[in-house]
Amino acid sequence: MSVHLATRKIIKDWTDYNEHMNMAYYILIFDEAWETMLNKFEMGGAKAQVSKRSTMVVETRTTYNNEVKENEEVDIYCTFFDHDKKRLHLKCEMIEKKTKKLAATTESLSLYIDLEKRKVTEFEEDKLIIMDNFIKENKANFNSDNLVLSDKLKK
Repeated sequence: MSVHLATRKIIKDWTDYNEHMNMAYYILIFDEAWETMLNKFEMGGAKAQVSKRSTMVVETRTTYNNEVKENEEVDIYCTFFDHDKKRLHLKCEMIEKKTKKLAATTESLSLYIDLEKRKVTEFEEDKLIIMDNFIKENKANFNSDNLVLSDKLKK
């Protein structure tokens, strides 16, 4: 595993008539974990309100590998991260805590946006340094197998 981002307990409101978590809530859990990453990079919600710069997801790929049910806990891990001047590429895994089974994965591509112009912009130098340091510290634990969005970065 790579970088642990979050642990969530599956609540009844997230389950459907099949008695497992509805697909929408997998995305919610992944999205909340992504916010943890954005905060590390000084791009989370609070920083975005001040800087008027934020990220917007433009493409995702999600797999649903094993069902999770009410009261089960899942851990979310960042298993891959990279960037270019304007884009973020992330892959996360959701692991059912008790059985250690892979429940789901998501891979996403986000753009960095100037919120006042509503246009794509380049990362500031300080953010590039933070992201590069994160990659340097964690690269040995990243797994680039089965990535489908890698070619979207312009390096």
